[in-house]
Amino acid sequence: MNNPFSLSFGTKPIELIERPLQTAEILDSFRSDPINQRTYMITGIRGSGKTVLLTEVSSILKEFEKWTVIPLSPEADMIHALAAKLSNTRKFYEVFRDAKINLSVFGFGLEIDSEPPITDDETAIERMLSAVKKNGERVLITVDEVTNNEYIRKFASVYQILIREELPVFLLMTGLYENVHDLQNEKSLTFLYRAPKIKLRSLNMSAIAAAYRNVLQVDLSTSAEMAKLTRGYAFAFQVLGYFTFQDPERDYHNVLSQYRLYLDEYVYEKLWSELSGKDREIVKTMAQYRIDTVAEIKEYCGIKSNDFSNYRQRLIRKGIVDGSVRGHLTFTLPLFEEFIGDQILFS
Repeated sequence: MNNPFSLSFGTKPIELIERPLQTAEILDSFRSDPINQRTYMITGIRGSGKTVLLTEVSSILKEFEKWTVIPLSPEADMIHALAAKLSNTRKFYEVFRDAKINLSVFGFGLEIDSEPPITDDETAIERMLSAVKKNGERVLITVDEVTNNEYIRKFASVYQILIREELPVFLLMTGLYENVHDLQNEKSLTFLYRAPKIKLRSLNMSAIAAAYRNVLQVDLSTSAEMAKLTRGYAFAFQVLGYFTFQDPERDYHNVLSQYRLYLDEYVYEKLWSELSGKDREIVKTMAQYRIDTVAEIKEYCGIKSNDFSNYRQRLIRKGIVDGSVRGHLTFTLPLFEEFIGDQILFS
């Protein structure tokens, strides 16, 4: 039997913990008539399962006859890419031909005799989507790991026009907390601020334990211990499962050093490099003195309340701490305190 767990980001592993509530929310909104919501943004830290959820929704919608899914890269000209992919969608060829949409100028291969070619991307997209609408079709655009760059900003402005024209286009994007926050704060893109956000929290611990029992054939107590070691972090669930599955004895104790090293190298070192000096001071204080009350943290770090709120929000947005309990901050990631301890020891 091949290892059902995965060490790779952005791929759908064989063994995963599904998020049925979030999947149903997006699907129900997109498929409602009249349309309930056209845009969703999936946010979370690296390895929280954003791409997996996006892939799940896309796969389900592809099964419906009147839906087409078009993935776009946020690191290229998204407007031109959308026009190109729409024009090259085989099921739309006759729709565009019947609507006499001449796209020959773009080299998209659709030329209509006696009809002047369309010469800009935005017009082409609007004409094509108008034809798609008349045919009763809907188009989902997916964008994985958005950042606040020029391609995204230009695309979002055009997408806003398409929505205003009530064209049958929908948008599902994923991004890190801070990247989505930066994008939504763009003055020209306030509609994104109003778009619903699916914030991926920790996975269900009982579901994690059940998965470990089923795949690894461990007892109830062992599966619970393993689940606690992940703290519900989706990537940690995969990493611990992967190395335990590889172990000849299927004993997670034998792979704890590999588990911790993998989290450090592929997640925590990147997170750490992106923290400011004051951010690092705060998490070091929390780890070193084992404190989680806001009052104690501020006292140890000598930070005033007004200043501290900014640091608090920044650490929450990065997914490092949880502030859902009033007056407290707790670490969200497994073995992160140990990682910080190493930073203190070797700094």
